[in-house]
Amino acid sequence: MATSLKNLSSYNKESVPNASWMKFALVVSEWNSEVTDALYKGAYNTLIKHGANKENIITAGVPGSFELTSAARNIAKRTDVDTVICIGCVIEGDTPHFDYVCQGVTQGITALNVKYKIPFIFGVLTTNNQQQALDRAGGKHGNKGDEAAITAIKMVNFNCSLKK
Repeated sequence: MATSLKNLSSYNKESVPNASWMKFALVVSEWNSEVTDALYKGAYNTLIKHGANKENIITAGVPGSFELTSAARNIAKRTDVDTVICIGCVIEGDTPHFDYVCQGVTQGITALNVKYKIPFIFGVLTTNNQQQALDRAGGKHGNKGDEAAITAIKMVNFNCSLKK
């Protein structure tokens, strides 16, 4: 469903498991920081709202969205987090750079999900312009950070249900 038809911050709060025992990492791109800071705040506040403990949330900043996968991999290898939320924003410009970065980040996060036993969440906006990004980072379409946090909680819960 297109984001323009759905508010990213709308969800059934009853369907979200308690996150008090879960450990999270949020890897945040510094590029387009006006957008990524808002996405981070949305994700962080949503985790807290659903019971996550502040001491169980690691935050790491990286220069750009392309670096998200490397940082996420390093966190997964060196910590005991249950999930890594990758937060970034790539806005289309006048060159094909947009296509390469979007493809690299998408394939990188997908590869991490296949390689590791924890979920890596795609909280990366890929928009045509700044306004579309702002609309999805707390604007008229809600906040993709909220959506990423809910996805992380649900995927950790899903993985744990398989261990029973």
